This record gives sequence, structure tokens and C-alpha cells, in this order.
Amino acid sequence: MPEPITEQGQRVLALWQGSWVAAFAVGILVWGLIIWSIIFHRKRSEQLPPQVRYNMPIEALYTVLPIVVIAVLFYFTARDQTYLLETDEKADTNVEVVGFQWSWEFNYLDQSKAEALEEAEAAAEAEGGEAAEVDAEEAQPETLFSEVGTPDQMPTLVLREGDVVHFDLHSPDVIHSFWIPAFAFKMDVIPGHDNEFQVKVNEGTAGTYMGRCAELCGVDHTRMLFKVEVMEPEAYDAWYAEQQAAAEAEAAEQAEQEAADQRASEEAAEEAAEAAGSEQQDGGQQGRDEEEDAQSASSEEERQDGSDSAGQAEGSQNEEAGH
Repeated sequence: MPEPITEQGQRVLALWQGSWVAAFAVGILVWGLIIWSIIFHRKRSEQLPPQVRYNMPIEALYTVLPIVVIAVLFYFTARDQTYLLETDEKADTNVEVVGFQWSWEFNYLDQSKAEALEEAEAAAEAEGGEAAEVDAEEAQPETLFSEVGTPDQMPTLVLREGDVVHFDLHSPDVIHSFWIPAFAFKMDVIPGHDNEFQVKVNEGTAGTYMGRCAELCGVDHTRMLFKVEVMEPEAYDAWYAEQQAAAEAEAAEQAEQEAADQRASEEAAEEAAEAAGSEQQDGGQQGRDEEEDAQSASSEEERQDGSDSAGQAEGSQNEEAGH
């Protein structure tokens, strides 16, 4: 077994070794009884051995002894499982692990999802509401920065010696399994059901370790690899500050770009409105011109009609005078 780099890993290794000790003890007992029976109960004559229907002490032994063995193993397993899944201790680092086909995304959070939900519920109760009304999808912690991998480019999960690290596990597609052999622990990443666990990284474990998916999840399952880099506190703090500064600069640049896009959109809308108003004004002027032309034409026709009528009347008078 690899040497675990977490306190929880030490407990897993102890449970594993204890289970093997129990298995060897049972194996030695069973094989010892088999060998003893072969040696001391060989056929010695043609005489038929005494026939018995049962042996109460032996039957009690092989009924009670397995129950005792299983009960002891169950006790230690349940005890250690409770310890391994304990998340009450305040974490120094919170990481959301997103397993997708086919790589990993590590989101460094300001707090765990459970803490964010508790704060939202407390705020709702303080405002006179009910905690049950809080939507868990909306009560999400803030993502400080992220590391996203691809099947061709392994992502790196960076941790600090001595830290308590809380992991929130999430999958958008199929079931994966987040496995770091150096943790001696793995947990499924299930769509629609977020899992969580946390570990305490031991001192003096700085180095690079490997992680992978331990659940057959698709065609590129074997490429779902990632690195785990454990740093000394000073180096980790410098790396963390650098990542956070880069994330803030990127967020500021993105906000500036969004503001520029918004301004461009507003200017385009204003130009479109001005163009529409100009077209409407031109259309109105053209309508007025056409109306004036129509009125002028109508007046001209009326004058022409009046002249014709006067001419006809004068012709009639002349003709009457001739008669």
C-alpha cells in the first residue's frame, strides 16, 4: 500500500491491515482444523467409525464464531466510516470537484456548499422566513478561481501541507469516481446527488501525486487523469495569491468587456432609433410635399375648369347676340 498523506488515509490503512490480520487468523484456524483432521483422522482399518447425528459444541462453535468475527469487523468498519465522512471541522481550503466526460474541473471556493446553505437559511430565518424555503441551487458559495482540464491536458489540484481540505463532488453527465491513491480513499461523483468529504493533509508530504477516475464512465475513461501537488505553506500562499490576482484581473477584464458591449449595444439602439426617427421625418415631409403638390394640382384644375366655364358662357352670350 502507498504511504497515505492524510490523517484519514492512516485510518483507512489501519482498517485494511486489521481486516487482513483477521482474515489470516480465520484462514490459519480453518486450515489448521483441515490439516489436523487429515493427519489424525485417517483411515486405519476397515472398521466403520462411530456414527453420530450431531456434535453440539462444534455446531455452536461454527455458528457463534463467524457471528463474532463479522460483528467485530462491522464495528470497526462503521466506526472508521463515520470518522472518514465527518465534515464538521472548519476547513482551510474548499474545493468543488466537477467530474465530466472526460476530465476534471477544480473550483476553489470561499466556503463549502453546506456552509453557504446554512448561511442562507440563517439569513432567511432572520428576515422572518423559513429555512425550508431557501433554494439550495441559489445558495452557492463564491468561486475564487478554477482549474479546468481536458483529456489531453491534465489539470492539477494544488493543496497545502497541514490544511483541512473540504471537497464537494458534482457531475453534470454520468457517474465518475474521485480517487487519489495517496489519500487511500475514493468517492463517487454522481449526477443529481452532490457528495462531500474532507481530509487533513499531513505535514512533510510536499510532492506530486496522481489521481484518476475509478468508475468506468465512457470511451475516454482511462484519460481522466489529474495531478495533486502538495506545497509547503509559503509556496502555496504565493501560488494562491497569484491565482486569485489572475482571476480578479480576468473578471475585471470581462466586466469591462461586458460594459463595452453594453455601451455598443446602447449606441446601436440609439442610432437605430435616430435612423427610424429620421426616416419618419423624411416620410412626413415627403407626405406633406405630396399633399401640397396634390392641392396645387387640384387648384390648377379648378382654375382651368373655371376658365373653361367662363369661356363657354361668353361664347353662349355672343351666339345669342348674333341671333
